[in-house]
Amino acid sequence: MSSEIRLRVLDAENLARLDEAARSILERTGIELPHEEALRLFADAGAVVDHPARRVRIPAKMVDDSLRVAGKRFTVYGRDRSRRAEFGVGKRNYNSIAGEAHWLEPSGRRRFATAEDVRTAATLSDALPGITIAGAMADPHDIPAASRCVEVAALLLESTTKPVTFWFHDRKSAALVMELFAAVCGSPEDLRDYPPSYAFLEPISPLRFPRDGVDLLFETAKAPLPVSIGPMAQSGLSAPVTLAGTLAQETAEILAGICLVQLIRPGTPVCFGGIPHAFDMRTTQMIFAGPEQAIMAVAMTEMGKHYGLPVYINVGLTDSKRVDAQAGLEIGATLLMGALAGADIFGHLGIAGVDQAASPEMLIFQHEVIGYVERVCRSFQVDGETLALDEINAAGPGGMFIAGEHTLRHFRTETWYPEILDRSYWDQWERGGRLDTETRVRDRLNTLLRERDIHPLPGETAREFGRILAAARKQVE
Repeated sequence: MSSEIRLRVLDAENLARLDEAARSILERTGIELPHEEALRLFADAGAVVDHPARRVRIPAKMVDDSLRVAGKRFTVYGRDRSRRAEFGVGKRNYNSIAGEAHWLEPSGRRRFATAEDVRTAATLSDALPGITIAGAMADPHDIPAASRCVEVAALLLESTTKPVTFWFHDRKSAALVMELFAAVCGSPEDLRDYPPSYAFLEPISPLRFPRDGVDLLFETAKAPLPVSIGPMAQSGLSAPVTLAGTLAQETAEILAGICLVQLIRPGTPVCFGGIPHAFDMRTTQMIFAGPEQAIMAVAMTEMGKHYGLPVYINVGLTDSKRVDAQAGLEIGATLLMGALAGADIFGHLGIAGVDQAASPEMLIFQHEVIGYVERVCRSFQVDGETLALDEINAAGPGGMFIAGEHTLRHFRTETWYPEILDRSYWDQWERGGRLDTETRVRDRLNTLLRERDIHPLPGETAREFGRILAAARKQVE
């Protein structure tokens, strides 16, 4: 049998207290929801709605009803349907960032992101086996905002056969994105069964919801696409400075989002996006990867699992702007803790610092850390074969195992072998140019881009994409 490592920070009593606190926030304080159609849905379902103030107070029974009907397992599929991300079944998934305003070049120069960067991002995520969902990484400034998400979605779907993620813009553009999805899946029915992405609803802490973010869900619900609900409450800024207070508020915001999604379309699959952050009072900057991030990520994983939901957490990130020792410490420590807590997906990967820029080099390095973490999570098997008693007896005192058949059978699976980290002898390292980690990451990046695979769309699908993109561009004329 194999061993399993699990990390916990909350006992049953504290889970119950956080749940009770979140429900109290929703019933007593409520949320602000600037969307008339959504307000009517809440009122009709029994919430206390103050229409002029756009305030909704949600009773505990509505929370219970929504949790009961919400979809708790889902899969998103690539064009190659064997490349998929499964949620709620005990698997770990990794996605690159859905989009950043800036792009970090190998020279260290930061510039505004472009459409071509989306192709680069898709190429990298497609080539890295540990990345399950390919994110756009770039929010390209050379495409008008009104049509941007449609064009970004098309670029991703043309450039990778994995599932994809990007930032939706509004309801009108979401309708065109759904047409792209139906085209690449084959039909609206296939889109329902094989969704290539999920929607992301980000409440604005404290306790507010964005109008366009809510509005577009009425389009994505038609499939329905799964919805990940992830507020980024910041301790001491947009949430109480105490971790417990931040977790209670974050949980309330997610539960409100689940109620909203289920009112729009009951049964829609949801993901519990527990992604709060601490706030640095010295720099007035959000903290991506401090110890508090790891602690809160583990706690939010436990809260999501308490409700029976798949969980999204922000770990494996760094406050550093480059691949250096700080990045290694922060990415490794937070990702390992989150993985050992049992979350379903980790992200968004490929960011330099706190949303300072998308960085292909950082994504390559994080992929190396994923390999390390996955090896830890796999742990080891204990049985007659792995105990190797016959091999120990045959070698005897002072013997060797390197030439044995048993070693040949198992060394590739028992030991993790990195692609980038250095384990060479000193002389080998010197002869190889005394390369540091950042240089090796850059060399790996250049190799992947040079050897990129092209995944052309089938002719009929490409023509349908052309029609949809023309309609999107017409919106901004």
